Amino acid sequence: MTKYLVQLPEVDFKAVELDHEKVTWLLKTYPGLEGKVIHQSFLEIEKPFEGSFTVIGNFPYNISTQILFKILDWKEEVECMIGMFQKEVGQRAAAKEGNKVYGVLSVLVQAFFEVEYLFEVNEQCFTPPPKVKSAVIRLLPKKKTISMKNEKAFFLLVKTAFNQRRKTLRNAVKGLFDPTILEDELFNNRAEQLTVQQFAELTFKMK
Repeated sequence: MTKYLVQLPEVDFKAVELDHEKVTWLLKTYPGLEGKVIHQSFLEIEKPFEGSFTVIGNFPYNISTQILFKILDWKEEVECMIGMFQKEVGQRAAAKEGNKVYGVLSVLVQAFFEVEYLFEVNEQCFTPPPKVKSAVIRLLPKKKTISMKNEKAFFLLVKTAFNQRRKTLRNAVKGLFDPTILEDELFNNRAEQLTVQQFAELTFKMK
């Protein structure tokens, strides 16, 4: 993928790579990358550009979820993210309410981005073939911002609700609301049944 990205005209491109041997190989293979390689973990780097930028990658599967949360940290600047992840992570990011894999990742990412599950990649496309399947997803910023009390309350509510996803919402998040608020029929549902919009609206009723 780097082979094609470095050829794009008039694009300020930076590559992120942690492994020293791979950094050496990249610089030897693509001399144009000199001064453009960030030799760090993706999870530890600062924002690579000022202003808006696009993130593209074949991301390490063992930190896939953390990478998506890193994208959330940069949500004001990321104008597009296209990435290959472990299939299950891609499915969770794109899942809608009522789906058994709909959870914290689904709600938090979809609160700020439109998520497209683009396509799956057969394991035989890799050498050696991995033991897991892969999928490519695309994130684009929502055109209309979802209204919420604040991000801290939203993140707390979502994580608390799904921490006990088998319980009704009333039992899972009872510590975050006054008893009178918990009487609402909405709290008869489980976390996986609420839309992103409903989670956002509930933040305004939190203590």
